[in-house]
Amino acid sequence: MTSVSSTDPRTRGRSTVAIVIAVLAVIVVGFLVFANLYADVLWFDQLGYLPVLTTQWTAMAVMFFIGFATTGLAIWLSVYLAFRSRPLYQKLNSQLDRYQQVVEPLRRLAMVGIPVLLGLFVGVSTASRWAVALQFVNRTPFGQTDPVFGFDISFFVYELPFYRGVVAYASAIVLIAGLAAIATHYLYGGIRINGREVRITRPARIQIAVTAAVYVALQAVSIWLDQYATLTDDTGIVTGATYTDVNAGIPGRAILAGIAALVAVLFIVTAVIGRWRLPLIGTGLLIVSSLVIGTVYPAIVQRLTVDPNARTAEAEYINRNIEATRAAYGVDDIDVVPYDAVTTASSGALREDAETTASIRILDPALVSDTFSQLERVKQYYQFADHLDVDRYEIDGQTQDTVLAVRELNQAGQNSSSWYNNTLVYTHGFGVVAAYGNKRTVDGQPEFLESGIPSTGELGDFEPRVYFGEKSPTYSIVGGPEGADPIELDYPSGGEESDVNAKTTYAGDGGPVLDNIVKKLVYALKFQSADLLLSDAVTSESQILYDRDPLDRVKKVAPYLTLDSDTYPAVVDGHVVWIVDGYTTTADYPYSSIEQLSSTIADTYTPAPGYPIDDINYIRNSVKATVDAYTGEVTLYAWDTDDPILKTWQKIFPSSLRPASEMSAELTSHVRYPADLFKVQRSILQTYHVTNAGTFYSSEDAWATPDDPTQTNEVAQPPYYLTMQVPGSTSPAFTIYSTYIPRTQAGSDSQSVLTGYLTANADAGEDYGKLTLLTLPSQTTVPGPGQVQNSFNTDTEVANQIALLERGSTTVTRGNLLTLPVGGGLLYVQPVYVRSTGETSYPLLRKVLVAFGDKVAFEDTLDEALDALFEGDSGAPAGDADAEGGDEGTGTDEGTGETPGTDEGTGSDVDSSALKEALADYKKALDDRTAAYADGDLVAAAEADQRMQEAVERAIELAG
Repeated sequence: MTSVSSTDPRTRGRSTVAIVIAVLAVIVVGFLVFANLYADVLWFDQLGYLPVLTTQWTAMAVMFFIGFATTGLAIWLSVYLAFRSRPLYQKLNSQLDRYQQVVEPLRRLAMVGIPVLLGLFVGVSTASRWAVALQFVNRTPFGQTDPVFGFDISFFVYELPFYRGVVAYASAIVLIAGLAAIATHYLYGGIRINGREVRITRPARIQIAVTAAVYVALQAVSIWLDQYATLTDDTGIVTGATYTDVNAGIPGRAILAGIAALVAVLFIVTAVIGRWRLPLIGTGLLIVSSLVIGTVYPAIVQRLTVDPNARTAEAEYINRNIEATRAAYGVDDIDVVPYDAVTTASSGALREDAETTASIRILDPALVSDTFSQLERVKQYYQFADHLDVDRYEIDGQTQDTVLAVRELNQAGQNSSSWYNNTLVYTHGFGVVAAYGNKRTVDGQPEFLESGIPSTGELGDFEPRVYFGEKSPTYSIVGGPEGADPIELDYPSGGEESDVNAKTTYAGDGGPVLDNIVKKLVYALKFQSADLLLSDAVTSESQILYDRDPLDRVKKVAPYLTLDSDTYPAVVDGHVVWIVDGYTTTADYPYSSIEQLSSTIADTYTPAPGYPIDDINYIRNSVKATVDAYTGEVTLYAWDTDDPILKTWQKIFPSSLRPASEMSAELTSHVRYPADLFKVQRSILQTYHVTNAGTFYSSEDAWATPDDPTQTNEVAQPPYYLTMQVPGSTSPAFTIYSTYIPRTQAGSDSQSVLTGYLTANADAGEDYGKLTLLTLPSQTTVPGPGQVQNSFNTDTEVANQIALLERGSTTVTRGNLLTLPVGGGLLYVQPVYVRSTGETSYPLLRKVLVAFGDKVAFEDTLDEALDALFEGDSGAPAGDADAEGGDEGTGTDEGTGETPGTDEGTGSDVDSSALKEALADYKKALDDRTAAYADGDLVAAAEADQRMQEAVERAIELAG
C-alpha cells in the first residue's frame, strides 16, 4: 500500500497553481477597482473639482471605518466575552456536544470572520450616510424656531436625522451582539434549557443583562427623539403635530421614554442581584404602556375631543402648517391681486397692453423641432432636441423672445459607423439655430434670427462647436499633436449636397489627457474598448471626453443639489453655454407639507415617475450652474446666499461655489426663474393660497392645475414662458405663468373655469422670482383652457376651415394654448400647424386661434385674428403683422374663412374672390345638409353633400 506524501510534486504543483490563480485574481480585481477610482480622479482633477471628490471619499471612508469598527468590535467582544466566561467543566448534552464538534474547528475563524463580515455590511451602509454626517458637523442655523419645542429649524433638518441614525445603527449593533452572545453562551453551556427550566451562569447573566440594558436605553432615546419627529409626520390632517399629537402623543412619548429608561436600570439591577423578575415585569409594563399611552389614549382624545370639533380644535395647528409650508416653499411673500376680468371684447381693448401683445409667442417649441430639422439640420448626422427652449435676446435694442435649438451630433445618421468614426471623427455638434417667438414667414416657416452653417445672424460671433450637450456621444477622443492633419469632422463646408467637409482639431481643455499607457489602459477598461489602446490616432496629446451631458456634469461636481429637469442653452460672451438650475431641498422642515418632487413637476413634457421617492417640504433655487459647450467647464454660482442649507454645503465644499456677483451681465440676462420650482410652488398654492384655517380645513376654495387641453390623456398643462406685463406691475418682463381651475372630487366632471392666474418674474434683478397671483371673482365665469379648447373645436367656422386644411395629404396640429391677462380680461392664443403626410414633412404655422370671453376668431396671422376678435381693431399690433396672409374681415365672427396662402401677402396668384365664393358655397351646402337631416329628407341631404364635395374640390383647385 502506498501513500501520497505531503511533499508529493503533484500536490505542490496544484497548490502553486491555485496560489498563482488567486494572486492573479486579486491583481485583476485590484486593478479594476484602481481603474475606476483613478478615472474619477482624472475627471474631477481636469475639471478643477478634485476637492469635491476627495471630501466625499474621506467622509465615506471615515463613516465606513466607524460603522465597520464599531460593529466588528462590538460583535467580536460580545462573542469573546461569552466564550471566555464559558463553564470549563460543564457537562453538556449530546446534541450540544455534536454542535461543538462541528463549530470548534472553525471557531477562531468564525470569531473573527463573522464580525468582519457584519462590519463590512454596516460599514457600507454608514458610508452612504456621509452627507447626513457632514451636514450635522457643519450645520447652519435657520434663524427660525418651531412652535412646539422652540428649537431652531436646523435641529430638525440636521441634528434630528443624525441622532436618529446613530440610535438606529447602535440599536442594530447591540441587538446583533446580544444575539451572538446568547448563541455562544448556549453553545458552550452558559445557558442550559432543561424542559421548562432555564439555567444561566453568572457571567452569562451579567453579559446578557448589561446588553439588554444598553439596548432598552437606546430604545428610550429613540422614543424620546420620536417626540420631535411628529413635527414632520405626514399622517394627520396636515403635516406636523396636530391637536392629538401635542396633547397626547408627545407627552405620551416622553412618559414611554422614562419607562424605557427605568426598565434599562432594572436590567442593570439584574446583572448585580441575579433576579430577572423585575426587568421582565418592567418590560411587560413598557409593552402595555406603549399600547395604552401610545395608541389607546391618543385614539380616545382624537375621537372624543377632536373629531366632534375638528374645525376649531385643529385651527391652531392648521395655521402652523400654512405658515410653515408657505415659508418653506418660498410663497409667503406672494402678491395677491384681485383681477376683475371682463369677458366682452371691445374695440381697442389691447391698446394699454401693446408691449405684451407685440411679444405674444406664436411659435410652439414643442412642435417646431421637425421644422427646424428639415430647414436647418443640414446633414443627417445632426439633430435637434424634441422640445426646443424659450429664451430672450436683445435684438436692435429690444428684448426679443426666441425659440432656440443646439445643432447636436447624431452618430446614427452617419453612413459608415465604426469605432474610428464614432470616436475620432464624429465628435461634436455645430452651432445654434434661433427663431423669433412672435414671428413667422408668409408661408408659415419660423423667421430665423440665427441659422446656417457656419452660423450667421443676430447673436454675434461665438464658438459654435458643441462637444458637451444633451445628445453628445458616450465618449470621444479629440486633440492631437501640433501640426498634425486634423481628423475630426467640423462641419459640411461645400453646401448641403457636397461631400467636402471642414476638419478641425480640438483645442480646448475638456477631458483627461491620455499621455501614458496607464491612462489608456484605465479608459480602455472603463469603456471596454481595445481599439483605444491599439489605435495610432490616440496620441499622448489626445483627450478623452465623457460624462458630457450638462446635468450629469453638474450632478457629479455638486452631489448635494437637486437639478431642474430643463437644461437650456444660451449664447453668452462668445460661447454656447448650458444653464442648469440647482435646488437645495429637505423633507425635514417642521410643519411644512410634503410633496413628491418628481410627481409634482410631471406634465405634458415631463413624464411622471413610476415610483416617486423624492419627498421634499423645503426648496430653494440656491445655485445657478453653467456648462461650456466647447470646453465642458462647469461653474457653480451661489444664487440664493440666504439659504442656510447652501451655507452648510459651502462649509463642506468651500472652493466649489463662486458668488453670483461674478456672473457676467450677459449671462445674468439669460438667467430665468426655473420651471420645476415654479411647478412645485403652483402645486402648493393650489391649496395654500388659502390662509384661513377654517376655509383650509373645509377645502372650500381648493384649486387644481388644468389638464393640457391639447392632449388626449390627463396630464397637467405645463407653465409657459412669455414676455408680458402682469397686472399690478409697472413694466413687461420675461415671465413664467400657469392657471388654476376649481378642484373637483375624483370621478366627477371638472369645471374648466378660471379661478386664479399665477406668474413669476423670470428676469434677473430686483423683482426676480416675484410671485403674483391674480384671483378672479367667483361671480364672473371666465372660461378656462378646457372650455376655450372646446369652443375652438366646436366652432362651426373653425371646424369648416380645419376640415378644409385636413383634406388631402395634410394633418392639422393645435399648438400650445397660451393665456394672457390683457385687455382687462384673459386672452387665449393657440397657433395651428399644418403638416403634410408625405415622406418629407414638417409642421408649418398656417393659422392662429384666439378667444376672449365667449368670442372666437381664426385667422392667418395673430395680428389679423386679434383685430377680428376685438371688433376690427385690437388697438395693438402683434409681432407677426408683417406676415399677413388674408384680407380684412375673414375671422370666424364674420362668417368667412380662408385657407393659408390665399391672399396677395403670400405672393401667390390665387383668385381670392373665387376662393371666397367656393368657401361660401361649401358653408351653404353644409347648412342645407344639416337642415335636410333634421327634416329627415335624405334626398336633399345627398344633394347638399354633392354640392359640398364640388365646393371643396373647386377651393382646392383654386388654392393650388
